[in-house]
Amino acid sequence: MSALPGTVYLNEEGPREGFQIESAAIPTAAKIELVDRLARTGLRHIQVASFVNPKAVPGMADADAVIRGFTPRPGVHFTGLWLNQRGFERALGHRDRLTIDGSLNLYASAAFLKRNQNRVPAQQLSAQHELVAMYQAAGVSVRRGFITAAFGCNFEGDVPVERVVGLVGDLLAIAAEHGETIDHMGLGDTMAWATPDRVKRVVGAIREKHPDLPLLLHLHDTRGLGIANAYAGLEMGVRMFDTAVAGLGGCPFAGHAGAAGNVCTEDLVFMCEEMGIETGVDLDALIDCAKFAETIVGHPLPGAVMRGGGLRRFREIRRAG
Repeated sequence: MSALPGTVYLNEEGPREGFQIESAAIPTAAKIELVDRLARTGLRHIQVASFVNPKAVPGMADADAVIRGFTPRPGVHFTGLWLNQRGFERALGHRDRLTIDGSLNLYASAAFLKRNQNRVPAQQLSAQHELVAMYQAAGVSVRRGFITAAFGCNFEGDVPVERVVGLVGDLLAIAAEHGETIDHMGLGDTMAWATPDRVKRVVGAIREKHPDLPLLLHLHDTRGLGIANAYAGLEMGVRMFDTAVAGLGGCPFAGHAGAAGNVCTEDLVFMCEEMGIETGVDLDALIDCAKFAETIVGHPLPGAVMRGGGLRRFREIRRAG
């Protein structure tokens, strides 16, 4: 077990992760307002939209309009997600508003890779070399590696830890072959198979092989263990997390109707604050964003702290009394 980090860095993915699975009828203006509100909370990274086929993901049909509509804010990185060259080219069209960093991605589940991208592992591996060439031609550096389904898969079952470690090595080697250096490696609990013990085993095995490689956890809360898994990651010294305000979202290709979004941003911020870990985020402002997000989608969202609130006001009342 590593020492707890003193600070954490949160990649807010609610606007993308959430609206990709919601009805396409959500007004573009409401999406833009949520992005603007989130940018005022102290979050430093907000993923705004994904550049995907609107026929497959209708909630992203207005991605370009959302990106053109939000208000840029100093110190906040706004990003988009792409899965192929066409998506990347669309992202480049917004280079004046988005931070464009290259990302490489391998899948720990061949079954999910086939379902999600209609490829076999050898094709996905080869495609990463093509991605690096595409990035370099556009003057974009490779910053992030990512392993999808790193903890298990609804279509394939348990994923061997050694397979994940091997894929991490593959991504590092591909980047190095092209003169690039991956800044951090993301581990995606795409279908919510992670448990605290499994998080520790996977993170620990990667750390043994690559002790200086910063890791990021992308945790879904489908089975209610998102915050517990984040805590396990914190105990292992992980200091980067993908999160979603109010628990927005879910994977539309995960294979079950109950697929939930990333670990809830305000719940993780609350836990970190109570543990003495700095987030740089205004929890009260974030709770207001979560409530607004729930209003936008028109149905209850799973965040807990958005309902219970933080403890600051209770402490203030106690001190005043």
